[in-house]
Amino acid sequence: MIDPKFEVSDQVRDMALRSVEQAEKAVSSFMESAGKSVATVPGPMTELARQALAISEKNLKASFEHARKLMQANDLSEVMRLQSEFIRNQFGVVSEQFKQMAGGAAPASNEVEKT
Repeated sequence: MIDPKFEVSDQVRDMALRSVEQAEKAVSSFMESAGKSVATVPGPMTELARQALAISEKNLKASFEHARKLMQANDLSEVMRLQSEFIRNQFGVVSEQFKQMAGGAAPASNEVEKT
């Protein structure tokens, strides 16, 4: 089976990279603002909200890094390999994050019940 090479010009790759960088800056700015907002509202769920934001930020950073790698792919098999690795890695990360959030949710809900 022939694995066709991608014919993507350097200009298109550069434009795509700039777009990812702009999106990453916008998301980073949003996450920073969200973090400041969470910090201004004290309460039993504040720590859980901080954890959720940190997890979201980590997942978004991984997605942006994945996008950069995909932009450098030269053929379909490389795209499929990168995608497979990303999904496998993220599945493990999300499983661990779920355990982390579930562990933090119980104490927070107990604090809510007390108030």
